Amino acid sequence: MRTWPLGLACVAAATQRAGHEVKIVDLIDAENPRVTLGETIGAFQPDLIGISVRNIDDQSMEGSTFLLEQVRDVVRDCKAFSDAPIVLGGAGYSMFPESALEYLGADMGIQGEGEMALPALIERIEQGADLSGVPGLYLLGRGLRGERTFVKHLDELPLPDAGLLMPSLETDEEFWLPVQTRRGCPMNCSYCSTATIEGCQIRKRSPEIVVQWLARWVKLGFHRFYFVDNTFNLPPSYAKALCSRLLEASLDITWRCILYPARLEEDLVRSMAGAGCVEVSVGFESGSELILSGMNKRFKPDDVRQACSLAAKYGIHRMGFLMLGGPGETRETALESLAFADSLDLDAVKISVGIRIYPHTALADVAVREGVIAADDDLLFPTFYVARGLKDWLHEVVQDWMATRPNWFR
Repeated sequence: MRTWPLGLACVAAATQRAGHEVKIVDLIDAENPRVTLGETIGAFQPDLIGISVRNIDDQSMEGSTFLLEQVRDVVRDCKAFSDAPIVLGGAGYSMFPESALEYLGADMGIQGEGEMALPALIERIEQGADLSGVPGLYLLGRGLRGERTFVKHLDELPLPDAGLLMPSLETDEEFWLPVQTRRGCPMNCSYCSTATIEGCQIRKRSPEIVVQWLARWVKLGFHRFYFVDNTFNLPPSYAKALCSRLLEASLDITWRCILYPARLEEDLVRSMAGAGCVEVSVGFESGSELILSGMNKRFKPDDVRQACSLAAKYGIHRMGFLMLGGPGETRETALESLAFADSLDLDAVKISVGIRIYPHTALADVAVREGVIAADDDLLFPTFYVARGLKDWLHEVVQDWMATRPNWFR
């Protein structure tokens, strides 16, 4: 799915609000990134260059692709064309603030939300002041200079406008405009990096402001949106209020979202469908109660079945996710999960074999205890957990199941 770097655009909007001129370059469109950078830097003459690092790797154990090599080339090219300080940010960077900064060779990086931190950093640089105290700021070779903070009320942060959208996306018929209404997640799944990136407390934008923002995009001709919140239905009261505002606004839109399949209420699903929801992603990960418990999931297979049935009832396309090979996995639990996914009759199923290990997670602790990784491994380079003795077997079994199910993929 082609995406808009929403986090980068949000930081750019906040930097504009602070009185600075900004220019965004999306290198996905660039036939020759080095040439594009040279031309843009030459014309714009930036005083600071920010680079958003969204992904570290492709999270695929089979033939894993490490993406920071490309980012390192971008940092190198920026240094060749400009003497401006280079600051890193983004979800990927925030998971590895020291090791990624060292590997990429930038001057500094901001872990976590950049909307407040980057304007503060720019102001101190302009004044020639000490950079200590800028929230989440890391300096190369000097470590953390200011404790990171989380903005409690997201309405304090500006939302980006169409002036920050790449022109190629305006005519891309496959493009779904990303929308983030909440940050943070308290669910604490054993393998998940969200708490490291966004914190454990859910923080929200007011539904009214979200709908007003969407309405502005609709006036510009955009009608497809993707709610990228980790759990659209949590908390339920907020999800209901958001759908109610969407219904009241009568926006001509369709949208996708991500559901957490626990205690999903039919009236919410009905409201979602009425408000334009056409697809949900359901990360149930396993069909085994034993494995779900080990992942610290707050639901059981019956909850998943109910959630998927409700979505189907209201004509919502359902995409499920399986994650095989985690702690405690056996051939029996893996086959149980595959059979469970098959029984749901989903529109699409994405299967992962092996789980990417991220720092500060329960999965990393298990991997250390079992000798899969060393206690001092920073995990920047992709490392995966797969239960002993299952790797080759899982690959073969998954391929066999996929061979007769064209809507399953890896």
